[in-house]
Amino acid sequence: MASQHTPTPHQQPTLTEAVAVLETVVAAEDEERFGPALGLVGGLFGPAGPEEVATAGPRLAALLPDAPPFPRSHLAMLVGACVERGADPSACAGPVLAGLRGALTGAQRLVERWEATGGGPLPDPEEDDPGEAHGRIADPAVLDAWQAHLAVVGWWTLELWQRAAWAVFAHPAVRAEARASGVTAVLLELIARYGGERHDLKGLAYLAQVLDDEPLLVLDRPTGTGYLLRMDGLSDTFQLHTLLADVLIGGGHLPGVRQDPEVVALCRTAHPDGRRLIAAGAFNLVAPDGSWLWNEGTPADIPVLDGVRTLVLEPQPYERTWSAGRFIPDLPGDLRLERVLSPAEAAERLSRTVPAQTAAQAFH
Repeated sequence: MASQHTPTPHQQPTLTEAVAVLETVVAAEDEERFGPALGLVGGLFGPAGPEEVATAGPRLAALLPDAPPFPRSHLAMLVGACVERGADPSACAGPVLAGLRGALTGAQRLVERWEATGGGPLPDPEEDDPGEAHGRIADPAVLDAWQAHLAVVGWWTLELWQRAAWAVFAHPAVRAEARASGVTAVLLELIARYGGERHDLKGLAYLAQVLDDEPLLVLDRPTGTGYLLRMDGLSDTFQLHTLLADVLIGGGHLPGVRQDPEVVALCRTAHPDGRRLIAAGAFNLVAPDGSWLWNEGTPADIPVLDGVRTLVLEPQPYERTWSAGRFIPDLPGDLRLERVLSPAEAAERLSRTVPAQTAAQAFH
């Protein structure tokens, strides 16, 4: 009699049974059977129910460290798909982000070795032969065969790891845990060091840095006033700038021109309808040390002073406009005013800051 976990020859297995088969294959280090076993899981993923998918996610994530290097990225994609369908993102994130770190490290190693061995166009993962790339970058004196293999794997699979990581970083709990553990800082350093033009990692870097339920102290130097706000899901500083103008100028706390309500809506939850709406700058955003904070950055660039991110508003040195919206359109954002500081508290907080640098200093 077949066990309850083993389908009969004429019985379609369940996703749970297919995951169990894959676990057995990985435990046995059977690389030949890994591909078919993974294919079986993928084929059963679509029709599986929510509970089965939710259970499968963490089990599949646990297999990532021991899966064969090349197909491991396809397993990561399945883990990301499970998260998108309700699996616990925190239970799945660790192995996915570790895999992304390995892919980034390998890809950068390939870029460096490519340059050292003559340069030229980097290999196209969709068109070129990974074996030829391996032969070019491997050198016993510099990069042994296994490390060369991991470099090629990283380059060829980075796009898949990026997509899997996006699925878990889309969740505030994962962002908070990765930031607190130092994982985000390591990944951002690797992304900043990455020298290949093949992969655009800016979106993932911005997503990883999104702050959730984060206090923000804003001090307006011209009026000497201060405000405690709370940011949630803001992916870029253009978005923050627009919402600051809406909350503080639109709310009657600071002088200036109100933002167009449609522009504000695009920075919160609305989706573009094909029109190009323009937001107008209202302030110069400045760190407590007087350095400028550029709209092209993220709210995570705002320094922490005395335990809270602190932003100083100064008059604009020149007019600024930009296309309204969110850098990550699928991520809703919010900025709320919690309280207005007393004049004495605002003055004391402002006394710990220095005036903005000149434009010449900022552009230097």
